[in-house]
Order: sequence, then structure tokens, then C-alpha cells
Amino acid sequence: MRAGEELERTIDEYRSVLSDVVQNRNREEDLRWELVQRKLSSISGWTTEGASEVTRLVRDYGGFMLRNALAVANVLSKEDGELGY
Repeated sequence: MRAGEELERTIDEYRSVLSDVVQNRNREEDLRWELVQRKLSSISGWTTEGASEVTRLVRDYGGFMLRNALAVANVLSKEDGELGY
């Protein structure tokens, strides 16, 4: 499977898991992020620590930086990082 196809499948998965969070933008910001973390843990199989870290990365860096990090990781064949997630 090509990297683009794999990314699209992952986006579709998270779009489904997080659909109610996306639709309800009236929630207080911190409560929305807590809900994202809970859903990543309960539905997507992340540990609590992993879900917290993914959420922190998104909040701190956003799509531009992470998209570029993904591209570099792909080119360097770096599937799993040194932190062991």
C-alpha cells in the first residue's frame, strides 16, 4: 500500500471516531481535547499515555509541522520512534 493510501485510511478511521467532537465545536476547548484523548484510548486502541501524547502533538505542532515530520519519517523508513509508542 502506498503511503498516501495508508494515510487516507487512517484519516478516515479518525474522522469516524472523532465525528461527534468535530460536530460539537461549542464545547469548552479543554473538554474537547479530553474527549479526543478518551476516544483515542477507548475506540482506537491507544494507551492513555499514547492518546495524551498524540493529542499534545496535535495541539502543540498542528498539521503543517506533523505533515512534514510524517514525510521525513516515511523517506527515512522510521515507522516506530525511539519512545516506544
